[in-house]
Amino acid sequence: MRPLVRSSDNPIITTMDIPRMSPDIVDPSAVFNPGAVRWGDRYMLMLRVQTRGRRTRLVMAESDNGREFAVWNETVRFPGLDEIGEKIYHVYDPRLTAIGDEFLVMFAADTETGCKLGTARTGDFRSFELIGLGDHPDIRNGAIFPWRFGDRYLRLDRPNRAADTGEPASGDEIVVSESMDLIDWRPLGVAMRGRPRYWDERIGAGPPPVRTRRGWLLMYHGIATHFGSVNVYQAGVALLDLEDPVRLVGRSRDNLLEPRKMYELIGQVPNVVFPSGMIVDEFDTDGFAREESTVRVYYGAADTTVCLATGRLGDLLSAATDG
Repeated sequence: MRPLVRSSDNPIITTMDIPRMSPDIVDPSAVFNPGAVRWGDRYMLMLRVQTRGRRTRLVMAESDNGREFAVWNETVRFPGLDEIGEKIYHVYDPRLTAIGDEFLVMFAADTETGCKLGTARTGDFRSFELIGLGDHPDIRNGAIFPWRFGDRYLRLDRPNRAADTGEPASGDEIVVSESMDLIDWRPLGVAMRGRPRYWDERIGAGPPPVRTRRGWLLMYHGIATHFGSVNVYQAGVALLDLEDPVRLVGRSRDNLLEPRKMYELIGQVPNVVFPSGMIVDEFDTDGFAREESTVRVYYGAADTTVCLATGRLGDLLSAATDG
């Protein structure tokens, strides 16, 4: 049995589900790459919605069962972002992290000097406080750990270094960084690197990792670039040490989800499965995810729709030590 099984309702969110929010959103071209988190008895998604002008807006959606979502009729605003000091073209690919009673949003922001990672906080998903925008020259795939390490926050990120001539900057390392204030981040070390000639040549962190008794379970995307004519985005898992997440414990030998369905093969960017949200329902009294718990993975398909795959946490952990 495969560790992840696609929902029979896929795609679970399409552009037909996005309300008209003139002038921001009138006739969107795509909705994809959602951040996800549990809020009480609600499943919350922060959607990346793209307009026909290729402008990006973030929009919340909620559900009581994790499958059927109602999209809110308002866009997410980060007050003060426009006065940050440099022009921001797009804000996208949010990752949602719950720490205590607040929720942290880490988002990518395209600027004149490259992609930056910004952070905001909220308690109700309607009003947001901007914490700040980092100053790394070009970085993506930021995901904050749902746990304080003493007085430090940790995150996973991917500096953009490796780039082919004429191609956008990319990267083949997932780095663990630390911060005291969620603004200034210092790299601690490389947790994992891409594997040349296999399914995960280039890599990036997906949703925030899940705290388990075996370690931090990380879902990540891998890009196979060796097909020449097209890049193939897939999803796999890795396990990081509980006390020292820079230390890689294991990772999946194969991908756990790859483009196979028509909605993953055809779209704005063909051949893409991009995991960005993951929700585990059950935790023990010490705050560790239960291995028998259901895991819901929310992913963007072909940069066009939002899809869902489910599995059991224990099976994902076992896959993470297979490679």
